[in-house]
Formats: sequence, C-alpha cells, structure tokens
Amino acid sequence: MSGADLAASLTPPRQFTEATLDNYRPDPDYPSQAEAVAKVRAFADGWNRRDGGGGLFGRRRSKEQAAKPGIYLDGGFGVGKTHLLAALWKLAPGRKYFGTFIEYTALVGALGYAGAAKLLKGASLLAIDEFELDDPGDTMMMSRLLGDLVASGTRIAATSNTPPNALGEGRFAAADFLREISALADRFDIVRIDGLDYRRREIEGHAVALDDDAFAERLGTAAAAGTVTSDEFPALLHHLSQVHPSRYVKLVDGLDAIGIRDVRTLTDQSDALRFVAMVDRLYDAQVRVLATGTPLDAVFGDEMLGGGYRKKYLRATSRLIALTNMGVTPGA
Repeated sequence: MSGADLAASLTPPRQFTEATLDNYRPDPDYPSQAEAVAKVRAFADGWNRRDGGGGLFGRRRSKEQAAKPGIYLDGGFGVGKTHLLAALWKLAPGRKYFGTFIEYTALVGALGYAGAAKLLKGASLLAIDEFELDDPGDTMMMSRLLGDLVASGTRIAATSNTPPNALGEGRFAAADFLREISALADRFDIVRIDGLDYRRREIEGHAVALDDDAFAERLGTAAAAGTVTSDEFPALLHHLSQVHPSRYVKLVDGLDAIGIRDVRTLTDQSDALRFVAMVDRLYDAQVRVLATGTPLDAVFGDEMLGGGYRKKYLRATSRLIALTNMGVTPGA
C-alpha cells in the first residue's frame, strides 16, 4: 500500500457511512448523550464561524477557538462515540481523515514521521477513534504530531474510554510522559458520555463458539453467499506477525466472513495486540466471525486483562461478541 492508499483508507468504518448527528438516538436515561450531540454540533459550527468571521470581532472569535482546537468524547464501550465522531467527520470541509489511534501510529510506522506529517498536514480535521496511550513512544510521537498539525490549522476530534489527563495512568509515571499527557489534555474540550454498551443491549453477552459440525455447516453457508476464509488460530497469528498492521485493512477487504479454528487463550502480548488490530479491521468492515475452540470473549486471559492494555482487550472483546453473533437468530 502506498501513502495514497493508506490515506484513502482513513475514512469512517462501513457501518458508520450513514451516521449523522440527526440519526444518533440519545438514550433518555442518560442526558449526557443528548448534551454530547449539542457539543459536537457546536464544534462543527466552528468551521462556519471561521469562514464567516471577518473584521476585528471575527478575529477575536477565531483566536478563542484556537485555544481549544480539539473535542474529546469520553465514555464507555458502545455509547455512540464513534457514531458522533463519524458524523463530525462528515461535516468537516475539504480534506479530512478518520482512523483509530492504532491506524495513525501504524501510518507513522509505515511512512516515517516526516512522511505521515506531510500527508496529514493541511487537513481540516483529524478524527482519532479510541485514543489510548499504552506505549511511551506512542505518547511522545502523537503529542508531537498533534502539536504540528494544530499549529498548521488542523482541528482534532477524538474518542476514548479514558479522559485525557488519565491516559497512561498506571502504565508509566515518569515526569516526562506525564508532561506530554498533560499537554495533550490541554488541547481538548472534554465531553463525557454515559450509557450502556449498545452491542450488549442487542445481543447476549458472550461470543459464539461452534463445534466442528456447526462450524463446517455455517462456513459452507457463508461461502455459498460470499467470500470467506478459514484458518487455524496459530496460523492466523503467525501470518499477522508477518504483515504490518497498517496493511490489515487489505487482508479483510472483500471478505464476508472468516473462520477461525481451534482458538486458544492468548499468552503472548505481541500476538494479542496484533489480534486486537485485526479485530478492529474486521469490525470496521463488519466481517462475520465463525470460530471453534475457546470462546473469543475469553481469548484474553486474566493476566492480560489485568495489565496496561486492559482497555484495548475489553474493546476487542466487545467487538468479538458482536461479530460472532452476526446472523445468529435467538435460540439458534
């Protein structure tokens, strides 16, 4: 994939192509959801104010807006943060980008810092889904990148399950990194969104694990209707280790379903993180997952869930529950 190919892939996931602020449905039990819609709409109006703000008073408003060039949607899994982020991306004028935190760090890894910064510079909006600081190197790199982009006029919108001042907390405590995290926090207006995970509201809260006969039957049905793959879990993990995560989007391109045989609880952190990146791509493309062996909501062991990447693994678990339940009727 060239730089142009990577840039072209930085768009909202397929299931959010029709997302707008108007079709976001706030849960009346959680007023913060409606409040978040209003705040995102006000942030989007900033582009109109920038375009129409002539004269001394217009320049004053632009200066005030520049003090907070970002909006940060903080909340639990499945409360609609990505929907709102995709809706905001649609409202942004001109060139704009939408990607996960992992995708942006992978972009830097693939193109180098200078190449990635040159590619992104001049965009009206950089939308970052699932902003997490699990690695000190990523902390410094993203802080520098956001600073460079904001200085050139780019606005930032991000989502996460942790407020900016808490990113990295408990993972590392060196003064330099705390200073970097604080600098990131200063660039965002923080919007808290409460609520229940919509994926768990709509389905039972467990991933579907099939026996061999059911796996073969459902894989055959899926193959008759579209494009499917079938791999042993260890072989899939090995292949992912041979491909840069920025290229995972091509692995799932055009697939309708994947079969994973003999799933086992992960013991290697690197394998687990690559699998998380793959799950994100599968979820973005809404590729159904069929699996045998250990249920995929138990693929990350207690030791991993107790570590610094806990939020990544919980997000992937939520998505695996949804993907393995695609096309499953109640009682099936």
